[in-house]
Amino acid sequence: QVQLVESGGGLVQTGGSLRLSCAASGLSLAYYAVGWFRHSPEKERERVSCLSARGDFTYYADSVKGRFTISRDNVKSTAYLQMNSLKPEDTATYYCAPLGHCTGTYAGSWGQGTQVIVSS
Repeated sequence: QVQLVESGGGLVQTGGSLRLSCAASGLSLAYYAVGWFRHSPEKERERVSCLSARGDFTYYADSVKGRFTISRDNVKSTAYLQMNSLKPEDTATYYCAPLGHCTGTYAGSWGQGTQVIVSS
């Protein structure tokens, strides 16, 4: 059974930083692209970033380009999202998901997510 556990969220002031982690069990992230998504009550779920399985392709939403950095540790089956220069509009619950490729969709069960609140 695949389990995704996101962590690292919290309350931070505008301009601050957070590093999110996504630990996967029941599968090895090494064989999948890894996507980070975010969802808030005001917006639909948004694909924030993605890193291909081989690490040779990355995607960032325009709203986070230059501020967020995705990475992975295949040995630990863990992915990370370094978020710098945070803005109030980054406030959301963040989720990760294994994907066949970075433009793919995720049909499995989402983890509990990790909440990020950016105060102005």
